[in-house]
Amino acid sequence: MASTVAGVKADFSTQSASTNEPVVSVDWLHANLKEPDLKVVDASWYMPDEQRNPIQEYQVAHILGALFFDVDGISDRITKLPHMLPSEEAFAAAVSALGIENKDDLVVYDGKGLFSAARVWWMFRVFGHDRVWVLDGGLPRWRASGYDVESSASGDAILKASAASEAIEKVYRGQPVGPTTFQTKFQPHLVWNLEQVRKNIEERTHQQIDARSKARFDGTALEPRKGIRSGHVPGSKCIPFPQLLDASGTVLPADQLKKKFDEAGITLDSPIVTSCGTGVTACILALGLHKLGKSDVAVYDGSWTEWGAHPDTPVDTSTSS
Repeated sequence: MASTVAGVKADFSTQSASTNEPVVSVDWLHANLKEPDLKVVDASWYMPDEQRNPIQEYQVAHILGALFFDVDGISDRITKLPHMLPSEEAFAAAVSALGIENKDDLVVYDGKGLFSAARVWWMFRVFGHDRVWVLDGGLPRWRASGYDVESSASGDAILKASAASEAIEKVYRGQPVGPTTFQTKFQPHLVWNLEQVRKNIEERTHQQIDARSKARFDGTALEPRKGIRSGHVPGSKCIPFPQLLDASGTVLPADQLKKKFDEAGITLDSPIVTSCGTGVTACILALGLHKLGKSDVAVYDGSWTEWGAHPDTPVDTSTSS
């Protein structure tokens, strides 16, 4: 897809998009926006302290025809941990309510440039849907390029977003849901739990990379969520996710990306698991590694919110490691 992403003169059919490349450019999306099997997904989500409301911002301005994917809503309703991966049945019900089918090519974006979109890209891949890409630079890059947005105070997509949340609720209550248009195929190697991370401290089968800031990783900064210890999983390395992006929120070129991982002592020849605060920005690391050809990276879903709150998980800090 090298030539098709940047220029408007090349073949712009969606078949020209390669699943080896996890992002598409705004120019590519603009040229493909009216393709019948292409669906655009607004996956904006913000940290609580940012005081931004993604659904309200979606209503004010979104890419033409975009669906809204509620990161907090399409999640596991049993755990108290934030936006954890839902069950296969729940994901299938929610995505079907959005009108997404297995035949669809998906382009996911967010309102920051590249943030929560990577999480939804990963979620679809976990459930077996590989024809999904992240819009490089997101909505800011789209608007900066002069491409149109639309508003919808009470549009069809808002009703679909509500229907997706209701479908999830029904699944977790054991109630029947409507017909599913999306069939999942769970990929367990792409998602890790606490026990796998604990086991990896001893066995070291996987290199673990933490996407949080160096201060949080070192334990010199308090965690934003109450009741969570500061520090990191013993043996893990730190690559704060902004290091993989340029100033406009687009992913760095492959050679610069490779250098970031090399500098942190990460080799692409060995397995990798990524983590962060709540499993969102860990997916940016996974996306960056996918761009380098490493498509089998696991994400620790519970991440530091689970690990740091657990009473008996080992924690290292800059002074103890």
